[in-house]
Amino acid sequence: MARAALMDFDEALERFDPVIGLEVHVELNTTTKMFSSAPNPANSAFHGAEPNTLITPVCLGLPGSLPVVNGTAVRYSISLGLALGCEIAPSSRFARKNYFYPDLAKNYQISQYDEPIAFDGSVEVELENGRTFTVPIERAHMEEDAGKLTHVGGSTGRIQGAEYSLVDYNRAGVPLVEIVTRPIEGAGADAPALARAYVSTIRDIVLSLGISEARMERGNLRCDANVSLRPRGEQKYGTRTETKNVNSMRSIERAVRYEIQRQAAILAGGGTITQETRHWHEDTGTTSAGRPKSDADDYRYFPEPDLLPVEPTAELIDELRAALPEPPAARRRRLKGEWGFTDLEFQDVVNGGLLVEVAETVAAGASPAAARKWWTGELTRVANARETDAASLASPAQVAELAALVDEGVLTDRLARQVLEGVAAGEGSPREIVEARGLAVVSDDGALIAAIDDALASQPDVLAKIRDGKVQAAGAVIGAVMKAMQGKADAARVRELVLERAQG
Repeated sequence: MARAALMDFDEALERFDPVIGLEVHVELNTTTKMFSSAPNPANSAFHGAEPNTLITPVCLGLPGSLPVVNGTAVRYSISLGLALGCEIAPSSRFARKNYFYPDLAKNYQISQYDEPIAFDGSVEVELENGRTFTVPIERAHMEEDAGKLTHVGGSTGRIQGAEYSLVDYNRAGVPLVEIVTRPIEGAGADAPALARAYVSTIRDIVLSLGISEARMERGNLRCDANVSLRPRGEQKYGTRTETKNVNSMRSIERAVRYEIQRQAAILAGGGTITQETRHWHEDTGTTSAGRPKSDADDYRYFPEPDLLPVEPTAELIDELRAALPEPPAARRRRLKGEWGFTDLEFQDVVNGGLLVEVAETVAAGASPAAARKWWTGELTRVANARETDAASLASPAQVAELAALVDEGVLTDRLARQVLEGVAAGEGSPREIVEARGLAVVSDDGALIAAIDDALASQPDVLAKIRDGKVQAAGAVIGAVMKAMQGKADAARVRELVLERAQG
């Protein structure tokens, strides 16, 4: 897709003040769906099921089927609201949000409108540059997800140009909490980084609560990013666009930055911004127009007649409040001290959105240094090359297992990187990959000695130098041995044996 005309980012910020708003959708990992007994594909136990197998008449909106509220989803939603610093409504009501699309079988979505479960909260967010923002939360409301369309034919994977579309209703009815911020002002040039850091903080919260898998590549966590610009010094908000379903931390930052530059170029040229949804294109780093953005009146909200209001007791709210985990900001301060990281080392973890992954890797038995090394090093490198997030490539348990294999001497760092590539490719656990690929370090001194003797015999001049006390010359022999062993040797052990054999 061709890039629209863009204004230089710094110039855009000199002329315009960006205002952003973020809508984060969190799929809850309950066993069943929001309003039916169908298995919930957002729960890892049911992920990857064949299309249209996790459904009931309620999911399909068949006549006569009636929804029943999932009590666990309500508890999860209240816990999330409390963790966001929200007030919990003594009574909240579901509503019907009417719109027509093939993956919405009923032609309406059960959501919450003017009576959400949680409202008026805030989240503290810290940026890489040390700047801290308090992001205001307007509401967190419960709703159900729609199904999923797969467009077949064409080159874009979108409906334009497709020959036909397939509908999978497995996702229909998955319980969601949508977290909506109030307009966020005053971020200036930090607006893109703030958007990324905020979504990363939300992810940390839901993972610590244990209410969602929070894997963006699976759609467990999705973000719609609203961006508008206003001339410097003006108070009235500009016309906003909403970039839908951005599914990686990196892309959230890029999408907000792109929209600021695109809108600035239009406004500076005397044009106007269309209030619309936009699609993010990961391959080109651009957005494209979707559909005109509807206002609330267009959805014709009205109270859901088949469901009673949700009225949590004060005792339940107190119980859930008492069970809340440590707030993200306090947790960061504690972990930094426990791990003994420098400011720079800890910032690498936080900026990569990898705090939860590193913490869980340490909890699984790895040292903090090893956990940081693999997550912020090799996994981040591979993720950047693939334009995805490191968390999508491996689990904390897999990284801890990899670190253990290195500690045990089964793998060198070089071999461990090969194993990690296999993990990222979905080949199995580190131990399974070591066995399948035959990557374990050669620990048999006999095999090493044979390779060393061959290398020494082929380099008599090097052997003479070693015997004359020039031990640095051993590097040439060590390199030859490592090549002969295909990198499957411990270089330190090879060096010891080379020096022993040379004096032999």
